[in-house]
Amino acid sequence: MPLAASTPHDLAEVAASDAALRRFLHGLPGVDQVGAEARAAMLGTRSIKTSSKAFALDLAVRMVDLTTLEGQDTAGKVRALASKAMRPDPTDPACPPVAAVCVYPDLVTVAKETVRGSGVQVASVATAFPSGRASLEVKLADVRAAVASGADEVDMVIDRGAFLTGRYLQVFEEIEAVLAACSREDGSRAHLKVILETGELQTYDSVRRASWLAMLAGGDFIKTSTGKVSPAATLPVALVMLEAVRDFREATGRMVGVKPAGGIRTAKDAIKHLVVVNEVAGPDWLDPAWFRFGASSLLNDLLMQRTKQRTGRYSGPDYVTLD
Repeated sequence: MPLAASTPHDLAEVAASDAALRRFLHGLPGVDQVGAEARAAMLGTRSIKTSSKAFALDLAVRMVDLTTLEGQDTAGKVRALASKAMRPDPTDPACPPVAAVCVYPDLVTVAKETVRGSGVQVASVATAFPSGRASLEVKLADVRAAVASGADEVDMVIDRGAFLTGRYLQVFEEIEAVLAACSREDGSRAHLKVILETGELQTYDSVRRASWLAMLAGGDFIKTSTGKVSPAATLPVALVMLEAVRDFREATGRMVGVKPAGGIRTAKDAIKHLVVVNEVAGPDWLDPAWFRFGASSLLNDLLMQRTKQRTGRYSGPDYVTLD
Protein backbone atom coordinates (compact mmCIF):
# COMPACT_ATOMS: atom_id res chain seq x y z
CA MET A 1 0.00 0.00 0.00
CA PRO A 2 1.22 3.62 -0.50
CA LEU A 3 1.93 4.06 3.21
CA ALA A 4 4.81 1.61 2.90
CA ALA A 5 6.85 4.39 1.33
CA SER A 6 6.38 6.61 4.41
CA THR A 7 9.30 7.10 6.77
CA PRO A 8 9.05 7.11 10.57
CA HIS A 9 9.79 10.84 10.41
CA ASP A 10 6.87 11.41 8.03
CA LEU A 11 4.52 9.52 10.34
CA ALA A 12 5.69 11.47 13.39
CA GLU A 13 4.58 14.66 11.66
CA VAL A 14 0.99 13.50 11.23
CA ALA A 15 0.29 14.22 14.92
CA ALA A 16 1.47 17.81 14.65
CA SER A 17 -2.14 18.98 14.65
CA ASP A 18 -5.66 17.62 14.81
CA ALA A 19 -6.16 18.50 11.15
CA ALA A 20 -2.99 16.68 10.07
CA LEU A 21 -3.93 13.59 12.04
CA ARG A 22 -7.43 13.63 10.59
CA ARG A 23 -6.09 13.93 7.04
CA PHE A 24 -3.77 11.00 7.59
CA LEU A 25 -6.34 8.69 9.19
CA HIS A 26 -9.01 9.47 6.63
CA GLY A 27 -6.42 9.00 3.88
CA LEU A 28 -5.93 5.35 4.86
CA PRO A 29 -7.31 2.90 2.27
CA GLY A 30 -10.93 1.98 2.99
CA VAL A 31 -11.81 -1.53 4.10
CA ASP A 32 -13.81 -3.65 1.68
CA GLN A 33 -16.40 -5.00 4.13
CA VAL A 34 -17.57 -7.81 1.88
CA GLY A 35 -14.01 -8.78 1.01
CA ALA A 36 -12.80 -8.72 4.62
CA GLU A 37 -15.68 -10.84 5.85
CA ALA A 38 -15.36 -13.29 2.96
CA ARG A 39 -11.61 -13.71 3.47
CA ALA A 40 -12.02 -14.20 7.23
CA ALA A 41 -14.73 -16.81 6.59
CA MET A 42 -12.54 -18.60 4.04
CA LEU A 43 -9.49 -18.68 6.32
CA GLY A 44 -11.71 -19.92 9.14
CA THR A 45 -12.44 -23.10 7.17
CA ARG A 46 -8.77 -24.16 6.92
CA SER A 47 -8.23 -27.62 8.39
CA ILE A 48 -5.36 -28.33 10.79
CA LYS A 49 -3.84 -31.82 10.82
CA THR A 50 -2.99 -33.80 13.95
CA SER A 51 0.64 -32.77 14.54
CA SER A 52 -0.02 -29.16 13.54
CA LYS A 53 -3.10 -29.09 15.74
CA ALA A 54 -1.09 -30.23 18.78
CA PHE A 55 1.39 -27.40 18.15
CA ALA A 56 -1.45 -24.90 17.65
CA LEU A 57 -3.16 -25.92 20.90
CA ASP A 58 0.02 -25.47 22.92
CA LEU A 59 0.72 -22.15 21.20
CA ALA A 60 -2.80 -20.95 21.96
CA VAL A 61 -2.38 -21.89 25.64
CA ARG A 62 0.85 -19.87 25.75
CA MET A 63 -0.99 -16.89 24.21
CA VAL A 64 -3.82 -16.70 26.76
CA ASP A 65 -4.21 -13.73 29.06
CA LEU A 66 -6.24 -15.56 31.73
CA THR A 67 -8.70 -12.94 32.84
CA THR A 68 -11.06 -12.15 35.69
CA LEU A 69 -12.67 -8.71 35.62
CA GLU A 70 -15.77 -8.95 37.78
CA GLY A 71 -17.02 -6.85 40.67
CA GLN A 72 -17.10 -9.99 42.81
CA ASP A 73 -13.39 -10.78 42.32
CA THR A 74 -11.56 -11.66 45.53
CA ALA A 75 -7.95 -12.23 46.50
CA GLY A 76 -8.67 -15.95 46.78
CA LYS A 77 -10.13 -16.12 43.28
CA VAL A 78 -7.13 -14.29 41.85
CA ARG A 79 -4.68 -16.61 43.66
CA ALA A 80 -6.50 -19.64 42.25
CA LEU A 81 -6.53 -18.15 38.75
CA ALA A 82 -2.84 -17.25 38.95
CA SER A 83 -1.98 -20.76 40.11
CA LYS A 84 -3.88 -22.15 37.14
CA ALA A 85 -2.04 -19.75 34.84
CA MET A 86 1.29 -21.19 35.96
CA ARG A 87 0.19 -24.82 35.73
CA PRO A 88 -2.96 -25.05 33.61
CA ASP A 89 -3.11 -28.88 33.62
CA PRO A 90 -1.68 -30.40 36.81
CA THR A 91 -1.97 -33.88 35.27
CA ASP A 92 0.36 -32.97 32.38
CA PRO A 93 3.73 -31.38 33.22
CA ALA A 94 4.27 -30.76 29.50
CA CYS A 95 1.38 -28.30 29.38
CA PRO A 96 2.85 -24.79 29.02
CA PRO A 97 1.87 -21.86 31.25
CA VAL A 98 -0.26 -19.04 29.89
CA ALA A 99 1.17 -15.64 28.95
CA ALA A 100 -0.42 -13.51 31.65
CA VAL A 101 -3.08 -13.07 34.31
CA CYS A 102 -5.26 -9.98 33.80
CA VAL A 103 -6.97 -8.40 36.82
CA TYR A 104 -8.19 -5.09 38.21
CA PRO A 105 -5.51 -2.74 39.61
CA ASP A 106 -6.33 -3.39 43.27
CA LEU A 107 -5.62 -7.11 42.81
CA VAL A 108 -2.31 -6.76 40.96
CA THR A 109 -0.28 -7.26 44.15
CA VAL A 110 -2.06 -10.56 44.88
CA ALA A 111 -1.48 -11.85 41.35
CA LYS A 112 2.13 -10.67 41.33
CA GLU A 113 2.94 -12.44 44.59
CA THR A 114 1.37 -15.67 43.32
CA VAL A 115 3.17 -15.84 39.96
CA ARG A 116 6.51 -14.51 41.18
CA GLY A 117 9.43 -16.24 39.46
CA SER A 118 7.20 -18.23 37.08
CA GLY A 119 7.55 -16.09 33.97
CA VAL A 120 3.78 -15.50 33.84
CA GLN A 121 3.10 -11.78 33.43
CA VAL A 122 0.56 -9.75 35.37
CA ALA A 123 -1.64 -7.43 33.31
CA SER A 124 -3.96 -4.83 34.75
CA VAL A 125 -6.84 -3.00 33.14
CA ALA A 126 -6.83 0.73 33.81
CA THR A 127 -8.06 4.17 32.65
CA ALA A 128 -11.55 3.77 34.13
CA PHE A 129 -12.08 0.37 32.47
CA PRO A 130 -14.39 -0.51 30.76
CA SER A 131 -16.12 2.80 29.95
CA GLY A 132 -13.12 5.11 29.94
CA ARG A 133 -15.42 7.81 31.27
CA ALA A 134 -13.21 9.68 33.71
CA SER A 135 -10.90 12.66 33.72
CA LEU A 136 -7.38 12.20 32.40
CA GLU A 137 -6.02 12.79 35.91
CA VAL A 138 -8.11 9.91 37.27
CA LYS A 139 -7.10 7.65 34.39
CA LEU A 140 -3.40 8.34 34.87
CA ALA A 141 -3.68 7.76 38.62
CA ASP A 142 -5.30 4.42 37.82
CA VAL A 143 -2.35 3.49 35.59
CA ARG A 144 0.30 4.63 38.05
CA ALA A 145 -1.33 2.63 40.85
CA ALA A 146 -1.32 -0.53 38.72
CA VAL A 147 2.33 -0.06 37.72
CA ALA A 148 3.38 0.74 41.30
CA SER A 149 1.71 -2.51 42.42
CA GLY A 150 3.87 -4.45 39.96
CA ALA A 151 1.82 -4.74 36.76
CA ASP A 152 3.97 -5.91 33.85
CA GLU A 153 1.34 -4.86 31.32
CA VAL A 154 -1.44 -2.26 31.28
CA ASP A 155 -4.61 -2.59 29.21
CA MET A 156 -6.09 0.88 28.68
CA VAL A 157 -9.34 1.87 26.95
CA ILE A 158 -9.52 4.71 24.46
CA ASP A 159 -12.11 7.46 24.73
CA ARG A 160 -14.55 6.16 22.14
CA GLY A 161 -16.68 9.32 22.39
CA ALA A 162 -13.69 11.45 21.42
CA PHE A 163 -12.71 9.08 18.61
CA LEU A 164 -16.20 8.82 17.11
CA THR A 165 -16.59 12.61 17.09
CA GLY A 166 -13.29 13.05 15.29
CA ARG A 167 -11.21 14.37 18.20
CA TYR A 168 -8.30 12.19 17.14
CA LEU A 169 -5.54 14.34 18.64
CA GLN A 170 -7.20 14.11 22.06
CA VAL A 171 -7.17 10.31 21.83
CA PHE A 172 -3.58 10.34 20.57
CA GLU A 173 -2.35 12.57 23.40
CA GLU A 174 -4.20 10.51 26.00
CA ILE A 175 -2.50 7.32 24.80
CA GLU A 176 0.86 9.11 24.93
CA ALA A 177 0.14 10.26 28.50
CA VAL A 178 -0.83 6.75 29.58
CA LEU A 179 2.33 5.38 27.98
CA ALA A 180 4.38 7.85 30.02
CA ALA A 181 2.48 6.81 33.18
CA CYS A 182 3.56 3.22 32.55
CA SER A 183 7.15 4.19 33.37
CA ARG A 184 8.86 2.80 36.45
CA GLU A 185 11.49 4.37 38.69
CA ASP A 186 14.19 2.08 37.29
CA GLY A 187 13.67 3.46 33.78
CA SER A 188 11.71 0.47 32.46
CA ARG A 189 7.99 0.56 31.78
CA ALA A 190 4.97 -1.69 31.63
CA HIS A 191 3.86 -2.73 28.15
CA LEU A 192 0.77 -0.89 26.97
CA LYS A 193 -2.18 -2.59 25.29
CA VAL A 194 -4.67 -0.14 23.78
CA ILE A 195 -8.28 -1.37 23.81
CA LEU A 196 -10.24 0.00 20.86
CA GLU A 197 -13.63 -1.46 21.88
CA THR A 198 -14.33 -2.36 18.27
CA GLY A 199 -17.97 -3.24 19.01
CA GLU A 200 -18.60 0.48 19.46
CA LEU A 201 -16.60 1.70 16.46
CA GLN A 202 -19.38 0.82 13.99
CA THR A 203 -17.31 0.28 10.82
CA TYR A 204 -14.16 -1.54 9.71
CA ASP A 205 -12.80 1.79 8.47
CA SER A 206 -13.04 3.09 12.04
CA VAL A 207 -11.27 -0.03 13.30
CA ARG A 208 -8.42 0.57 10.86
CA ARG A 209 -8.15 4.25 11.81
CA ALA A 210 -8.24 3.50 15.54
CA SER A 211 -5.58 0.83 15.07
CA TRP A 212 -3.23 3.24 13.32
CA LEU A 213 -3.96 5.98 15.85
CA ALA A 214 -3.05 3.68 18.75
CA MET A 215 0.14 2.53 17.03
CA LEU A 216 1.23 6.04 16.08
CA ALA A 217 0.81 7.08 19.73
CA GLY A 218 3.17 4.31 20.84
CA GLY A 219 0.95 1.43 21.92
CA ASP A 220 2.73 -1.93 22.19
CA PHE A 221 -0.46 -3.89 21.44
CA ILE A 222 -3.83 -3.08 19.94
CA LYS A 223 -6.70 -4.96 21.57
CA THR A 224 -10.21 -5.46 20.25
CA SER A 225 -12.44 -5.25 23.28
CA THR A 226 -13.08 -4.96 26.98
CA GLY A 227 -15.24 -8.09 26.84
CA LYS A 228 -18.10 -6.00 28.27
CA VAL A 229 -19.57 -4.92 24.91
CA SER A 230 -21.17 -7.05 22.22
CA PRO A 231 -19.94 -7.79 19.62
CA ALA A 232 -16.47 -8.25 21.07
CA ALA A 233 -13.70 -10.01 19.13
CA THR A 234 -14.71 -11.19 15.64
CA LEU A 235 -12.55 -12.79 12.98
CA PRO A 236 -13.06 -10.01 10.38
CA VAL A 237 -12.12 -7.35 12.95
CA ALA A 238 -8.99 -9.32 13.87
CA LEU A 239 -8.15 -9.53 10.15
CA VAL A 240 -8.42 -5.74 9.76
CA MET A 241 -6.25 -5.15 12.84
CA LEU A 242 -3.66 -7.68 11.65
CA GLU A 243 -3.50 -5.91 8.29
CA ALA A 244 -2.89 -2.68 10.20
CA VAL A 245 0.04 -4.02 12.25
CA ARG A 246 1.54 -5.62 9.14
CA ASP A 247 1.34 -2.34 7.20
CA PHE A 248 2.57 -0.34 10.19
CA ARG A 249 5.71 -2.46 10.45
CA GLU A 250 6.29 -2.08 6.71
CA ALA A 251 5.99 1.70 7.06
CA THR A 252 7.94 2.20 10.30
CA GLY A 253 9.94 -0.95 11.04
CA ARG A 254 8.18 -1.30 14.43
CA MET A 255 6.17 -4.40 15.36
CA VAL A 256 2.97 -4.03 17.36
CA GLY A 257 1.03 -6.90 18.89
CA VAL A 258 -2.66 -7.77 18.55
CA LYS A 259 -4.99 -9.05 21.25
CA PRO A 260 -8.53 -10.20 20.41
CA ALA A 261 -10.57 -10.35 23.61
CA GLY A 262 -14.11 -11.34 24.46
CA GLY A 263 -16.18 -14.10 22.91
CA ILE A 264 -13.34 -16.47 22.00
CA ARG A 265 -14.38 -19.55 23.95
CA THR A 266 -13.33 -22.64 22.01
CA ALA A 267 -10.11 -24.16 20.73
CA LYS A 268 -11.65 -24.11 17.26
CA ASP A 269 -12.12 -20.32 17.48
CA ALA A 270 -8.55 -19.87 18.72
CA ILE A 271 -7.09 -21.93 15.88
CA LYS A 272 -9.09 -19.92 13.33
CA HIS A 273 -7.44 -16.80 14.69
CA LEU A 274 -3.99 -18.37 14.47
CA VAL A 275 -4.59 -19.21 10.81
CA VAL A 276 -5.60 -15.60 10.15
CA VAL A 277 -2.50 -14.35 12.00
CA ASN A 278 -0.23 -16.51 9.86
CA GLU A 279 -1.90 -15.68 6.56
CA VAL A 280 -2.45 -11.94 7.10
CA ALA A 281 0.34 -10.61 9.33
CA GLY A 282 2.79 -13.47 8.95
CA PRO A 283 4.53 -16.04 11.15
CA ASP A 284 6.46 -13.40 13.12
CA TRP A 285 3.24 -12.71 15.00
CA LEU A 286 2.78 -16.38 15.99
CA ASP A 287 4.37 -15.73 19.36
CA PRO A 288 2.92 -14.68 22.75
CA ALA A 289 5.10 -11.57 22.56
CA TRP A 290 3.00 -10.39 19.60
CA PHE A 291 -0.38 -12.11 19.80
CA ARG A 292 -2.63 -12.81 22.81
CA PHE A 293 -6.11 -14.06 23.54
CA GLY A 294 -8.00 -12.18 26.24
CA ALA A 295 -10.13 -14.96 27.69
CA SER A 296 -11.48 -16.72 30.74
CA SER A 297 -13.30 -19.80 29.46
CA LEU A 298 -11.06 -20.45 26.41
CA LEU A 299 -8.31 -22.11 28.42
CA ASN A 300 -10.54 -24.94 29.64
CA ASP A 301 -11.53 -25.92 26.11
CA LEU A 302 -7.90 -25.80 25.00
CA LEU A 303 -7.01 -28.12 27.88
CA MET A 304 -9.79 -30.58 26.99
CA GLN A 305 -8.65 -30.65 23.37
CA ARG A 306 -5.04 -31.20 24.45
CA THR A 307 -6.13 -34.15 26.57
CA LYS A 308 -7.97 -35.65 23.62
CA GLN A 309 -4.89 -35.23 21.43
CA ARG A 310 -2.69 -36.84 24.07
CA THR A 311 -4.93 -39.71 25.22
CA GLY A 312 -7.44 -40.18 22.42
CA ARG A 313 -10.25 -39.67 24.93
CA TYR A 314 -12.38 -36.60 25.33
CA SER A 315 -12.81 -35.36 28.90
CA GLY A 316 -15.83 -33.22 29.71
CA PRO A 317 -15.76 -29.86 31.48
CA ASP A 318 -16.00 -31.57 34.89
CA TYR A 319 -12.33 -32.56 34.48
CA VAL A 320 -11.01 -29.00 34.44
CA THR A 321 -11.25 -26.32 37.11
CA LEU A 322 -13.95 -23.68 36.95
CA ASP A 323 -12.62 -20.10 36.83
